[in-house]
Amino acid sequence: MSHAVSFDSSCVSTGAFTRDSGVLHLQFRNGLTYEYSGVPEAVFEALLAAPSKGSFVARFIRGQYPYRRIGPDQL
Repeated sequence: MSHAVSFDSSCVSTGAFTRDSGVLHLQFRNGLTYEYSGVPEAVFEALLAAPSKGSFVARFIRGQYPYRRIGPDQL
């Protein structure tokens, strides 16, 4: 089951996390959407609690997990 949220962030607009597979979808304010795989639930929970979503993504997600850019029709 996917858990989707909207973020009050200047960088990240929405996120959806599937606990069973550890897949995280992040849509950025620039319109691009990325799918990160192998993300632990604890990382998603930390993202939710982070005061700066963009800084958290840059530090703890981008470059840490395999990813691919996807289109909006693939969410």
